[in-house]
Amino acid sequence: MEIEDEAWTTAEAETEALVWRAAQAVLDAHEDIEGQGIVILLTDDDSVQALNRDFRQKDKPTNVLSFPSPPNPEGQIGDIALAYGVCAREAAEQGKPLGHHLQHLVAHGVLHLLGYDHEGDDEAEAMEALEREILAGLDVPDPYAGDEEGR
Repeated sequence: MEIEDEAWTTAEAETEALVWRAAQAVLDAHEDIEGQGIVILLTDDDSVQALNRDFRQKDKPTNVLSFPSPPNPEGQIGDIALAYGVCAREAAEQGKPLGHHLQHLVAHGVLHLLGYDHEGDDEAEAMEALEREILAGLDVPDPYAGDEEGR
């Protein structure tokens, strides 16, 4: 894990432990996955915006980006980058503790590394159900509760 923006640890003292617990919970739910290497970057909005622009042609910051790795002998499954400002704003707007939102987004990002997506309704429902199950095991409330639109 690399923490480029110290705002993460200033706002949430347990940042590293929360991130690793969430990532490990997803991996534990997928025992059939070979390799477990994940690089997690906790950074700022500008850095995530640059990644989003350069790799997804979307010139705006977003909460989490996932970059799956091709099969490799090191067992790396990919990289995840999270933007502090976007994540903190979302948590505040949704009335959630930052730590809970962080764990949700880490789990969401790791699921993307494992091939899950939410482009179609069926895919989204399956991914969200798995997120709910994993987060419940971490004592994180349903991140979609009260979300009238579903997404």
